[in-house]
Amino acid sequence: MSQSTLPFEHVSRRDLLKLGAGAGVLGPLALAASTPAQAVNTNARIIIVGAGAGGTAMANRLTRALNGAQITIIDRRERHHYQPGWTLVASGVWSASKAITQTADWLPRSVNWVKGMVSEYDPDTNRIRLDDGQTLEYDYLIVASGLQLRYERIQGMDVNLIGQGKGIGSVYASIEAAAATNTEIDRWIRQGGGTGLFTLAPTAIKCAGAPLKMTFTTLSRLEATGRRAAYNVEFMTPSGGLFSQPQVHAFVRQRFEEQQVTRNDFYTLKAIDADAKRATFSVRDQADVTRDYDFLHVVPPMTAPDALLNSPLRFQEGPFVDWMEVNRETLQNERYPNVWGIGDVMGMALNKTAASVKMQAGVLEQNFVAHLQGRPLPARHNGYTSCPLITGIGKAMLVEFGWADNMAMMPSFSFIDPMAESWTAWVMKDRMLRPAYYAMLEGRI
Repeated sequence: MSQSTLPFEHVSRRDLLKLGAGAGVLGPLALAASTPAQAVNTNARIIIVGAGAGGTAMANRLTRALNGAQITIIDRRERHHYQPGWTLVASGVWSASKAITQTADWLPRSVNWVKGMVSEYDPDTNRIRLDDGQTLEYDYLIVASGLQLRYERIQGMDVNLIGQGKGIGSVYASIEAAAATNTEIDRWIRQGGGTGLFTLAPTAIKCAGAPLKMTFTTLSRLEATGRRAAYNVEFMTPSGGLFSQPQVHAFVRQRFEEQQVTRNDFYTLKAIDADAKRATFSVRDQADVTRDYDFLHVVPPMTAPDALLNSPLRFQEGPFVDWMEVNRETLQNERYPNVWGIGDVMGMALNKTAASVKMQAGVLEQNFVAHLQGRPLPARHNGYTSCPLITGIGKAMLVEFGWADNMAMMPSFSFIDPMAESWTAWVMKDRMLRPAYYAMLEGRI
């Protein structure tokens, strides 16, 4: 399929925001934008670590909610990536340029942008240290640093192998790697047959639906050749699970059977021999298994960044020790009440999606301002997350759910059945969610 052509492809950024806000794609998330009617006066020194989705949204929200605050945001990245678009790039639907803007375009002018990365957190003295040796002090800290991709935990894996003719792809490594993954899939298709192995990581991951999306879009491309039977497609899952929401798990399991995808449960990618195109998997209660492949989609283990892991801000025990400690409802650190989290860095079972950040940003703003004023925290995060699950090129399911009632569905739109594939959900993913995301960056939703 050729790259899609959007009706607003060449309009201005502000027009994109208006279109997204009027497109009806915000659902209950619009309720999260509850900026106080009057800005609160304060001279607090606030540091936001990370200028991704969560950090940028909070910089814009707090700039409007607070009058006189000294807000500093720390991130060295000059480009802002619309990461929900990376699967479309890796699937050959979008060009990479559609997922890139400039970080400076989204930051308020009053915010001090420090172009560096945090190397050390010292919450006992309210200080952070940057990788250039600079030390900054704060009254309040918001950690929005995102997560760390741990490709090094897979022996023989190097992101420089992606798209280099050795059969390796990975949508997660970077926007360039997503484009290179598309190139590698094209190369496999032109080969006329062979085996494709699609993996999952044994850790929590961002955009947990991305490995499935890459599988389904690749299946569409294989089927379009008219030679689907020549390609063997297998999916490796470390836990035996395919998706955290039970109904969607059952749907994917059935769809894999229908599309003749072989499931290998309790398989964890352990090592790669790129020159030989061989992958080794550890298998629960069995000896390691080595498989030949023609294409391998690698999903790396993920954790919080090292600076966070080496700090008192990580969970000290329990299932989330590789992540930042927060109260999952208030987003406040339990031991350092002037420290807050948002986005992928936090230790939560779900919620490593841009849609989760939209909901979290409203909760965090309300609670942060209330804490600043000495009031009880009024807002609670309900675990809302959303996955526009692409089930083939041209069709998708809009899956929305939260923590409650065994991860029950939380649909925003009465006209969309969350368990039905539709072109409408595909159009939302392809054309409408990007301007809504940009509105979220500016703190408008």
